[in-house]
Amino acid sequence: MGVYNVFIVSKSGGLIYHHDHNLPSKEVEKTFGYPLDIKLQADPQRVSVVFGQRDGIAVGHSLLAVNGVPLAQGNPKLLEDGRDVMAVIEAKESYPLNLKFGRHKTTTNEKIVLASMFYPLYALAVQLSPETGSSGIQELETDTFKLCCSQTLTGVKFLVVCDPKQGGVENLLDKIYELYADYALKNPFYSLEMPIRADLFDQHLQVAIDQIERTGFI
Repeated sequence: MGVYNVFIVSKSGGLIYHHDHNLPSKEVEKTFGYPLDIKLQADPQRVSVVFGQRDGIAVGHSLLAVNGVPLAQGNPKLLEDGRDVMAVIEAKESYPLNLKFGRHKTTTNEKIVLASMFYPLYALAVQLSPETGSSGIQELETDTFKLCCSQTLTGVKFLVVCDPKQGGVENLLDKIYELYADYALKNPFYSLEMPIRADLFDQHLQVAIDQIERTGFI
């Protein structure tokens, strides 16, 4: 069990706060023969799997190392020894080739995009509901994570992504709302719709998450 992420989305759909707490890290290492039976694609931020999945390697996973040599920090198209990643993978003489894959670390820009995508989904759920006055999306559950959402009367949304078995998430959402009111709204230097940057908010949020993980309640 555990809490993975906390997001706060403004009433206009912008991401004003995010916190990564206890993200599960899963790495898969496998030796491949030629030709490679999965398709990789390189972009400025990572080399990722775009087609084919097997043995725990899934679409969206990022390449972390080739034959034990990590990808270069800041330039994932190169290995740390200076060789071009895709050139090594495409060369027949490189095989058998040991590749290590792992979960991609979401960047701040990607989190902003995800927050803006959740906003219309929430509004769509309200419109599709057969009941009038629907509260929208409150919980989405998959086999690997659970997303819980609470919206205030002013339209601010608090999102918690956690393990499906994690208990007390409703209490955590209420606590985040309380901390938001105490350390953001009561701050004379804070402007609505702007990112939340308050050390006390961060500290008390961390304490609340740690307590909910240990005991299941606050």
